[in-house]
Amino acid sequence: MKLFNREFSQISEAALVLGFFTFMSQILGIFRDRLLAGNIGAGSTLDIYYAAFRVPDLIFTFGAAFVSVSILMPFLKTQMQKSYRDGKKFIYEIFTTFFLAIFIIAVMCWIWMPTLAQHLFPGFNNNELAQTIMLSRVMLLSPILLGISNLFATITQAFKQFFVYAIAPVFYNLGIIIGIVWLYPVFGTVGLGYGVILGALLHMFIQVPVVVRHGLFPRFVRHINWRHIRTVVLHSLPRTITLSMSKIVFLIFVSIASTLVSGTISVFNLSYNLQSVPLAIIGVSYSVAAFPTLVDYFNKKNFEEFVAHVIGPMRQIIFWSLPVIALFVVLRAQIVRVILGTGNFDWADTRLTAASLALFIVSVVAQSIILLLIRAYYASGKTWKPLWITLVSSVLTIIFAYVFITLYNAFPALQFFFESLLRIQNVAGSSVIMLSLAYSIGMFLNLILLLVSFKKDFKYVTAFGLARTIRHSCIVSLLMGVVAYSMLQFISPYIDQSSTISVLFHGFTSGLVALVVGFFFLWFVRNEEMRVFVRAVRKKLHA
Repeated sequence: MKLFNREFSQISEAALVLGFFTFMSQILGIFRDRLLAGNIGAGSTLDIYYAAFRVPDLIFTFGAAFVSVSILMPFLKTQMQKSYRDGKKFIYEIFTTFFLAIFIIAVMCWIWMPTLAQHLFPGFNNNELAQTIMLSRVMLLSPILLGISNLFATITQAFKQFFVYAIAPVFYNLGIIIGIVWLYPVFGTVGLGYGVILGALLHMFIQVPVVVRHGLFPRFVRHINWRHIRTVVLHSLPRTITLSMSKIVFLIFVSIASTLVSGTISVFNLSYNLQSVPLAIIGVSYSVAAFPTLVDYFNKKNFEEFVAHVIGPMRQIIFWSLPVIALFVVLRAQIVRVILGTGNFDWADTRLTAASLALFIVSVVAQSIILLLIRAYYASGKTWKPLWITLVSSVLTIIFAYVFITLYNAFPALQFFFESLLRIQNVAGSSVIMLSLAYSIGMFLNLILLLVSFKKDFKYVTAFGLARTIRHSCIVSLLMGVVAYSMLQFISPYIDQSSTISVLFHGFTSGLVALVVGFFFLWFVRNEEMRVFVRAVRKKLHA
């Protein structure tokens, strides 16, 4: 209980806590995907499961952005500074408005789901469409539950109690795993949807004790100050559209994948989930941990410290992301084989997923910095600028996807180049890698536009040691990549590639040696990010 109620005021400490439990959640997510791949395989059923997620996920993004931490926290802090009563009333009003709105949207989508599914997934046959409609309707409850949980998260983060916020996704994945292991064998495909609902319930309930302790558990009210709601909606609208654009892009990508060979949606989603592990641990952790501090500095009009606390986490993101990218690219086959290569997930699925992962993972650094910069804009109250940038980059990303798929299928030389580069010759459905490539290029374009905009909007922008961090990270990433690849080649003759344990040993040993070499290099050049990390770990161990 002490951890549930503890406040974390330092960004490095909060990021460490968030990173650790995000890592635990991602481990469960990996186990979840392994169960899906092994028990179901990259085929029609798993395609249906991932397709059914898309509409509820879009509703959650569009609706729950209204009660997101980055939007509500500045308003909640302002109301709490006036009085505790004003803060409580504000929570009640937001809860009442959100619940009614999201409930109506969910009911409307339940009614229109047959039409939506038919237009969104044109490659599905009638049976696949029927199962997608049924599963989507079950999952429509999850946006409501997760939206309420988002409201709870605003309260927990406002009091800098990151532990309960960080552990909620762990329980979400536990619920989904229960659905795969126990509910799917009993209820069939719909059992997977029941698991999602269970996970959403657990995600919400784990935060209830902290919310109740602060006396801010929401309830319905009749009298609402619509001026408050209007202000929040006007501020949340650009953020809502911004987040929704990324989900719309993903939805369109899944729609394109539905027209390709069976299993393409599964490969695309599984590879995306794997690249999301370092993204969540690095990008999400630092951006979430930095946000309350950024809000405080901007409210105090301390703009120089505000920018310094954007550049600081950015340096940490670059420091961690580039070496991770290098290791993932080199060890991609071992990673996919160990995590997903079981049961119905065959060698062709493994090769395609590894190739898609390689093209996804290169944009993790861009995706992580984007999360940080967008939160910086939200902390400053400038919510429209990220919207226009995301809108432009999203449209271009969708165009890239259609163009790349067309070119890939039209020019055998281009297809041969990518298949040879990523070692997927003669594997059916290889065009899926064009979706991953388009997504990554779109992310880098988004980052470039955001960086240019951020430099113009905040006059205190300086390097703050950024160039040194990039230089050290690039050198150590190249060094670790070379070491990992060399170790793979050295150990390979002694490894039984048909054994999962042997493949795990092969990849783990190669990665570990590369990490040790990278650590000593960074320590030798007196890298500041490494020393900050070591100090944070020591402080936590002695706490």
